Amino acid sequence: MNVAVTVDAREDIPVWLAYGTPVFTVLAALAVSAIALVVLDVNPIAAYATMFVDTLVTEFGLTETLTKAVPLILTGLAVYLPLKAGLFNIGAEGQLVAGALAGTWIGLNVSLPGLALVPLMFVAAAVAGGIWAGIPAYLRAKWDVNEIITSLLLTFVALELQSYLLRGPMQGGTGNFPQSERFSEAATIPELVSGVHAGLLVAIVMVAVTYVLMTRTRLGFEITFVGSNDEAAQQAGMSKYYVYLFVFVVGGAFAAMGGISEIAGAQGRYRAGFEPGYGFTAIPIALLGRNSAVKVLLAGLFFAVLFVGGSSMEVAFGVPAALVEIIQALVILFLITAEFFKSYRVGIDLKRGPAETPAKPQRGDD
Repeated sequence: MNVAVTVDAREDIPVWLAYGTPVFTVLAALAVSAIALVVLDVNPIAAYATMFVDTLVTEFGLTETLTKAVPLILTGLAVYLPLKAGLFNIGAEGQLVAGALAGTWIGLNVSLPGLALVPLMFVAAAVAGGIWAGIPAYLRAKWDVNEIITSLLLTFVALELQSYLLRGPMQGGTGNFPQSERFSEAATIPELVSGVHAGLLVAIVMVAVTYVLMTRTRLGFEITFVGSNDEAAQQAGMSKYYVYLFVFVVGGAFAAMGGISEIAGAQGRYRAGFEPGYGFTAIPIALLGRNSAVKVLLAGLFFAVLFVGGSSMEVAFGVPAALVEIIQALVILFLITAEFFKSYRVGIDLKRGPAETPAKPQRGDD
């Protein structure tokens, strides 16, 4: 018997597949990660109960989750917006750091009341992040230089700049730790609710702005059109150059606001290493929520639960901290797999081979 595998392009994507992909992706990642837990002699059900249920039913868990969600949502938007234009912003981590540095400098060196100083810190951060992201955008729009490489390399530049400043001009506090002075009360982002700073409100507003931009404006239509077919968009009179610059600069501003939110809202001072890979985690967040800015918000909340719940699971069961990174990697892997099945229909055709064709009876056989 011969087995033939057929792969045909889909003309239409089933509704259940289009909307169920994020759910299937997460469940598949958790199912495969459960194998690692079993190998470690940990009950996966008990571990996931600690990661998700305990995190969401306690005040501490909810507060930490909402606080972690702020930079994750904003950096998720920083990757999501260029993704809609067909670009990959791999440098959200660097844009987050650049914005945090600029906002911190304003917070430490400008004397204004809190109602004026905190917004100024956000503006300074957004400008710095936008400029930082504008470099790979310009190189791609002008000379078609791969934005994945340039945005990633600029991340390492930003991290080295951070290291220099926190060990030199911006270093403060006691000892030789790479950190700044503590923020004054005026430079600290106020609380929105108990334990959660107002950066959460900024993240929600940016999600709403992005949603309206992409679904209710001509510019949003042009971004989507350029992302789906840039040559057709140019023939229709749309400027690919402008779209590329816009999505990257605005995306960089989003990531930068996430950086200053974490520094001035949750940390209280700039510490080296304050960003535990937020900008890179933004990639699976944007991939999970690529159909809508609201889905980016939900994906950001999910990964915030992973961060907070993963720490709780690590303490309770002694599992390695890398397990959360494994789950993130599996989410990306299954997302790529799901995108293939959304684009192609796979079938299996069973055929009888020549050797299995029944022999014709010979004349004279008994």
